[in-house]
Amino acid sequence: MPICLIENKPNGKLVVREEAAEILGNIRQPIVVVAIVGPYRTGKSYLMNQLAGKSKGFSLGYTVEAKTKGIWMWLRPHPYRPGCTLVLLDTEGLGDMKKSNTQNDSWIFALAILLSSTLVYNSFGVIDYNALEKLQYVTELTKRIKATSSSGEDQQRESSAEFIRSFPDFIWALRDFTLTLEMDGHPITEDEYLEKALELQQGEITAKQSSSIRISCIRKYFPSRNCFTFDRPVGRKKLQHLEELEDHDLDEEFLDSVSRFCQHVWETSQPKKVPGGQVLNGEMLTFLMRAYVDAIDSGELPCLENAVRALSELENLAAVQEAISHYEKNMEMRLKLPTESVEEMLEVHDMCQEEAVAIFRDRGILELRSHLKEEFCRRNEQASLDFCQAKLTELSQGLHDGIQKGSFCVLGGYKHFMEKLNKIEEDYLLIPGKGIQVGSNSEKAALQQIIADNERSHNEYIKQLKEKMEEEMQRMKHEAERMIEHKVKVGGVASNALHLAYNFHSWPFGVSRLDSFVADPFLMGLPGAPPKSVPHSTSGPQGHAICMPLWSSIVSLVQL
Repeated sequence: MPICLIENKPNGKLVVREEAAEILGNIRQPIVVVAIVGPYRTGKSYLMNQLAGKSKGFSLGYTVEAKTKGIWMWLRPHPYRPGCTLVLLDTEGLGDMKKSNTQNDSWIFALAILLSSTLVYNSFGVIDYNALEKLQYVTELTKRIKATSSSGEDQQRESSAEFIRSFPDFIWALRDFTLTLEMDGHPITEDEYLEKALELQQGEITAKQSSSIRISCIRKYFPSRNCFTFDRPVGRKKLQHLEELEDHDLDEEFLDSVSRFCQHVWETSQPKKVPGGQVLNGEMLTFLMRAYVDAIDSGELPCLENAVRALSELENLAAVQEAISHYEKNMEMRLKLPTESVEEMLEVHDMCQEEAVAIFRDRGILELRSHLKEEFCRRNEQASLDFCQAKLTELSQGLHDGIQKGSFCVLGGYKHFMEKLNKIEEDYLLIPGKGIQVGSNSEKAALQQIIADNERSHNEYIKQLKEKMEEEMQRMKHEAERMIEHKVKVGGVASNALHLAYNFHSWPFGVSRLDSFVADPFLMGLPGAPPKSVPHSTSGPQGHAICMPLWSSIVSLVQL
């Protein structure tokens, strides 16, 4: 029968009940843990009784007061997995206004996630704005649970991924559901209805932004999602005696939904695992549960990494002791001292050692060693990437300096720029000792980034050069106009001089020709450049040589 596993004290403190913890701790076989959460008075306990294969068990309440307090446990043989125990966890209803500690609901929700391999969220009606508002606890998970004890951006990204790997499968049970499952005149499944309800709508009003956040969290933390809808089982008066009614007294469609729900949970729910893939038994889950509750009681956040690491150390120590005991016992039984030779003793030793190692592998948690291996793999990959990026930066320094000095803004400059850029890539490929990132997407991205950065720097320099030349041409234009106008006012000028001066805008070095000059293939050294003796722009080094004699001719003419 059900027993209280975690008690919720009147002051809001959560306490592990020792009697229940001892019962759970004695289970040495794998466990499948199904927990149910949701608003109070929504019929959670009835569904859990059905999963247990019983009509009575978890207490059903029929008043406006919440019946279940804390987290209750019921251990049952798994109907579909021989050698596994089905652990059913019925949780205290969320949102009870009589609670003095409003944060208590969030901790109940967090513990249900940490302990279960399948989480059932039970609510009334349809999935709408109000239903999502009552699921605010999902947005507080990162404030209630830590995946790792580390901090920093990289660790936070890893922590987010660790969350997803560690979270249970999610089932949304909708009670007293009255809608017809249709869309655009076509029938849809319950799962399709759930996914449609969880679609993020563009341009939602501010009042519904909180719902969008909840939707994002559900989609992120629960990649495996299912939905089941249930009609009202009986009328309101008979509902008070639901656990006493026979199946023929209940609505057929309701019974069909309950049957489909139970079959799905029994068939798809997986044994409880921790990061690293280790399957838990009752003893291991009890250890983790104590660690989580103790962390909450001390004002800290339950940390998956710390709890699993402590469990690994404890289990591995016990596994080592068991393996050593087996080795010593079998050596004593199989070895008759003194032996005729050393080889005879070593033969028995090898046999007993192999058996001892097998015992350790079966009993011990390899997650700790796996974690250390993964950490060194990550550090190795990062060291390789850092080395690659450092070499690329070193090789491209000369090119970067040349861009800053304008070394490529000469005849044949663009061709020289591309040659230098290709040389960087060629030299980089010849560098030894780059590590395991050679040929990886990360290395390719780093190389492309260096190329893109240098091209961007080059283009930016050309843009700045264009702006400076444009300013200089404007200055020369205004200066020429000012001096000619001054000479006209002072002594008069021959009409041909005025004609020459005021047709300044049509000269080759006019500002209107500046864009074509900057993109001039002659200056950039691209194929198809015109001969050096016939520049089609008077800007820049070549244009300046034409511009100044013309300017001198104007001044001389004005001075006549």
